[in-house]
Amino acid sequence: MPPRQEAELRTLVLVPEQQSAPRARPAPGPGRAPAGPQSALGLAPGSASEPAFELQPLRADHAPAVLAFERANRAYFAASIPDRGDAYFAQFAARHRSLLDEQTLGTCYFHVLVAADGEVLGRINLVDVAGGSAELGYRIAERAAGRGLATAAVRAICARAATEYGLTTLEAETTLDNAGSRAVLARTGFVVAGETTLDGRPGLRFVRDLRAEAGAR
Repeated sequence: MPPRQEAELRTLVLVPEQQSAPRARPAPGPGRAPAGPQSALGLAPGSASEPAFELQPLRADHAPAVLAFERANRAYFAASIPDRGDAYFAQFAARHRSLLDEQTLGTCYFHVLVAADGEVLGRINLVDVAGGSAELGYRIAERAAGRGLATAAVRAICARAATEYGLTTLEAETTLDNAGSRAVLARTGFVVAGETTLDGRPGLRFVRDLRAEAGAR
């Protein structure tokens, strides 16, 4: 199994607080991931400012679309977190398989945010699942950032974590200068639980109690 890259699973990538200008949608490629059976969640289809998405558990056939997402957003992500390096892309197929193996064991739950045309707009993960708790991490495509996708996705994953995965607590970390992700966490019910350091930069640790979420359903 290739070595896990912690940033891949946990880091909350910068989410702009203000809406970014819409970008032209790239044409779907031959490797796009097909939509799964889950119902659409979150944002209204056809909105000019809020991209619709479907929250899907990571599958083997998502690999081409996830790789395209990572390649297209590599420079954007590297502006706020350490770059994964060329080895990540060279070993992508093996890494993808190892994530699926971890998911089968129930120690992690990986998800993709999929547009109607199969394009991956983001990734949102729950890792180190143990004792009813897990660590949240996500990254959103540059063209979809600042348009409400991260907030809707975190709300959706909180609901799924409570009702389908039986979790009671989620934790998350982000740097102090990542105002966008701090705002997303605050809007979705996370509260500051302490200070931390991420890649040598000061940060905050957040926690979200999911018990009310489970009781509401």
